[in-house]
Amino acid sequence: MTYSIAILGASGYTGAELIRLIAGHSSMQIKALGANSKAGMSVAEVFPHLRQMDLPVLQKIDEIDFDGIDLCFCALPHKTSQEAISALPKTLKIVDLSADFRLRDPAAYEKWYGNPHTAIAQQEEAVYGLTEFYREEIRAARLVAGTGCNAATGQFALRPLIAGGVIGLEDIILDMKCAVSGAGRALKENLLHAELSEGYHAYALGGTHRHLGEFDQEFSAVAGRPVQVQFTPHLLPVNRGILATSYVSGEADAIHETLASAYADEPFVEVLPFGEAPSTHHVRGSNFCHVGVTADRIAGRAIVVAALDNLTKGSSGQALQNANLMLNIAETEGLMMAPLFP
Repeated sequence: MTYSIAILGASGYTGAELIRLIAGHSSMQIKALGANSKAGMSVAEVFPHLRQMDLPVLQKIDEIDFDGIDLCFCALPHKTSQEAISALPKTLKIVDLSADFRLRDPAAYEKWYGNPHTAIAQQEEAVYGLTEFYREEIRAARLVAGTGCNAATGQFALRPLIAGGVIGLEDIILDMKCAVSGAGRALKENLLHAELSEGYHAYALGGTHRHLGEFDQEFSAVAGRPVQVQFTPHLLPVNRGILATSYVSGEADAIHETLASAYADEPFVEVLPFGEAPSTHHVRGSNFCHVGVTADRIAGRAIVVAALDNLTKGSSGQALQNANLMLNIAETEGLMMAPLFP
């Protein structure tokens, strides 16, 4: 069976990544592409690297006919996404890639994103989209909220360790290096080549990054009590990739064993041999996440490193993985491509 797919926000980086991934999917066909700012243009005009594909012309979202559409990916900015999704047919399956439905508490959403939530009914039904930990809930969901790319990377490194009780919860330090595509495709002065290249910098210092809302929500739920991590992201002058380095208290051997056991049957999460560190080079363009553990020179402490591609496993690949579950398709369909190297 072939399912008909719509993508809203198709002119952004995650929209383009969805198109690329679905091109290799045996059970999905793109029937509609929404992009208000580029309406009337062909995909080839917006993304020349996709010109070989037979795709519909981009159109305004409110002009899309959703009759016959089985699932819609929504790759719009936060706030815009909740407005668009609240207007979609109530029977339509939706995978949202924005931040609008990730936080279960409307007050937490307003705290981290600066505006009240206007689609509370949809927020209440949304399932958090970290596939490896919400698989069964996602299968039965109508609306799945994709995670933040930083939040996904940090959770792959730390979530099983918190659940397994093998690390201390009071002194978790999470140092994140992030590619520039995570900031989206809109023109921003600080992302100009001359501003960004030949250096990198920390940002959102002191606990102001919005993905901390997800860490607080998910880690606290796993631990059964409030957990707050110290998190600092850094912007790298590279196009793709996230590298999360976590400093934790605990025995390194037990930490490695816990992660290896947690991900033993997961097709997309690979725990490396003890002492080996992952690289963003080794997951680029793929839906894989690599996790490594090393003992620190200080007894009773360890370093846990996770790497993934922010546009694939951190966003569009995760979205397709969730859509496969929602449509009762093999979870790995369209996602087993090898990473790009070099």
